[in-house]
Amino acid sequence: MVRTVLITGGAGFIGSHLSESLFDLGYKVRVIDNLSAQVHGTDANLPRYLRRKVDFIHGDILNKGSLREAAHGVDAVIHLAAETGVGQSMYQIGRYVDTNLRGSAVLLESLIKNRKKIGKIVVASSRAVYGEGKYLCRNCGVTYPTQRSEVELAKKRWQLYCPKCGLSIEPVPTDEEAVLSATSIYAITKQSQEQMFSVVSRAYGIPTVILRYFNVYGPRQSLGNPYTGILSIFSSRILNGKPPLIYEDGLESRDFVHVNDAVKATILALEKDGANDEVFNVGSGVRVTVSEIANLLVRKLGGSLEPLLVNKYRVGDIRHCFADIGKIRSRLGYEPSISIEDGISNFARWVKRQKKVLDLSDEASGELSRRKLLRQI
Repeated sequence: MVRTVLITGGAGFIGSHLSESLFDLGYKVRVIDNLSAQVHGTDANLPRYLRRKVDFIHGDILNKGSLREAAHGVDAVIHLAAETGVGQSMYQIGRYVDTNLRGSAVLLESLIKNRKKIGKIVVASSRAVYGEGKYLCRNCGVTYPTQRSEVELAKKRWQLYCPKCGLSIEPVPTDEEAVLSATSIYAITKQSQEQMFSVVSRAYGIPTVILRYFNVYGPRQSLGNPYTGILSIFSSRILNGKPPLIYEDGLESRDFVHVNDAVKATILALEKDGANDEVFNVGSGVRVTVSEIANLLVRKLGGSLEPLLVNKYRVGDIRHCFADIGKIRSRLGYEPSISIEDGISNFARWVKRQKKVLDLSDEASGELSRRKLLRQI
């Protein structure tokens, strides 16, 4: 049985929850994390709640020496460390490719040297690899639309149409067999990362599980990082007396999964042999519009400012994508237990307890606008 687990990025949002849960289950947990200033703030240290629970290495996955030290003697690896953020990836291309792909290469080389002991690798991928995901045309059946054109977006034509017959199409749950269609540098790195781990795991006989996380949210999300999930960005604005800003018409939809459920899925992937060499969606299976989630968050936080439609769209954004979780249910017994209402209540209670929160969303939006990646209609 796997007993010693290395978690890359284990001091971060998902990683810290996962580290604590594995410790509580009796695992020995080792964490390597560079405590990135964008995520953790300047001069960050290992969070106090982890200090007696993990063997911590303050290091970067790009550093071969740090990774060699981190990987020594472990039975399994959960690879969470990554640069995340669709918008930022479109102009900090080298940084995202370096961390997400070269960092993965360094990790894989370290694990190959220790392959006789490694019982499993669990890799955090993203729903971003699907692009627009799966749709249904009443004439043509299942279809996978390409990225929306700039001409259509500039005319506020948000809806997608069948690439075969031109009829309007409706989103349906996206399963793991869906066509992959990355629409950002971030998504490209995650798709390539999946392929890297799959190829190496087959070549060296190391069981590997790929988890495509959908929009994970919950306590400990970085509220000061303007390139993280929209719930953090909305919360930072609300706490600073600003309305949440919504692009397009607010009817674009996502799948929001609470971090506790994401952790539960990750542990199932680690512990169950039936997960080996498979790909699984990790989501709630529930479709929620951005307007719905913004209004729910405002209500839970007690804000008085209504979400604001700003007549803008972001290059590379998708319209809809929500998870088909049938495979992870049937193979691993995963069942999300936290509803969106309860999950946002839990998140909002944590947000209210935070001290001064720096809101950098306007600066981030300005940077995207200057680079013509955020466009006014």
